[in-house]
Order: sequence, then C-alpha cells, then structure tokens
Amino acid sequence: MDFSKSQKSAGRRWVGLGGVILLHVLVVYALVNGLARKAIEVVRGPLETKIIEEIKKLPPPDKPPPPPPQQKVVPPPFVPPPEVAVAPSAAPSNTITVSPKEAPVVKEAPPPPKPAVKTAPVIDAGRSCRKPEYPSASRRMEEEGVVVLSFLVGVDGRVTESRVESSSGFPRLDEAARQAMSLCQFKPGTVDGKPEPAWAKLRYEWRLETE
Repeated sequence: MDFSKSQKSAGRRWVGLGGVILLHVLVVYALVNGLARKAIEVVRGPLETKIIEEIKKLPPPDKPPPPPPQQKVVPPPFVPPPEVAVAPSAAPSNTITVSPKEAPVVKEAPPPPKPAVKTAPVIDAGRSCRKPEYPSASRRMEEEGVVVLSFLVGVDGRVTESRVESSSGFPRLDEAARQAMSLCQFKPGTVDGKPEPAWAKLRYEWRLETE
C-alpha cells in the first residue's frame, strides 16, 4: 500500500475545503459591509411625499319638503237657542214653557182689477136714418146681395170713418149702402159708462121687392 499517495490526496481535500470556506467568508464579509451600506444609502435617500387630495365633502342630504299650510277651520255659524220662558209660580216646578215664534205676516194680494165694461156703438133709434136707395142700374140688372160695413163712431155719435168688411158681390150696392149708413146718427160706445170712440159693424141686405 502506497501511503504517499494517500497523504497527497488528503492534503488536496483540505486545501479545497479551505478554499471553499475562505470563499464563503469573503462572500459573507462582502454582504455584511458592502450591501448593508447600499441598503442604508437607499433608505437614506430623499423621500417623495404626495399630498392626498382631501376627501370631497359630500353634499348635505336634501332637505325634507316644508309641511303643507294648515287650513283654517271655519267654525259653524252660531245658531241662538230658542228663548225659554219660565212661568213664575209660588212653588218651584220643573215645567218649562217655550214661547212660539211669531208667525210671519202675510200680506194679502190686492184683488185683481175688474174687467172694463164696454158697449159697442149702435144706431140711435130716436134719430132719423135714411134708408139706402137702390141703384137704378142694379135694379135693372136685378143685383142682390148682403154687405157688411164697419163704422168708426166718435164720442158725439157721428161716423168718422167707414169701410166695407164683406162685399155683396156688386160694388154699386156696397158703395150705396156705405154712403147712406155713414149719415146715420149712432149712440157712441162706452167703457165703464164713459163714451169712447169705437168701431161698429152693420149688415145690410139688398133685396128687390116683388109686386
């Protein structure tokens, strides 16, 4: 067995192990000295500060709506109580008499006016009234008929206006009757006994007399 070779290999191992240990020591030293300073310098560097914007104040909550206006309560109209009259008596009693209200006075309506009493004019029988003459032409032609005449009679009984209301069918007969009867005297018409102008109607018949 060669002990020289084994001693040489053992020395190499120790040298390698020592190199490894030295390397670790250097690394630890470098980390402790160098990196610690850099970390301190980094920490010691200027710090940037930023001001955070103030939180905006929230708007106040909406105000509640105002209460509705209070309505004025109108009190009911005052109705006075009925008058109560207590009948006087020597001894006290519980009898109560109520005086009735006076009945309203009803005015009677005036009586309706009486209708006026009217009378129509008529021919005055006490005065002469000439009978109409038969027109000769109508007699020859045998004209006959009935004519109705109207006369406006004044307060003095005289005719102031006349007209033919219904013809006999022959103008000669109508005109002859109108002229003759307009000359007659009439009793004037009256209203409540007082003479008033009024219209009167007369009917005259033309009839040929037979022999």
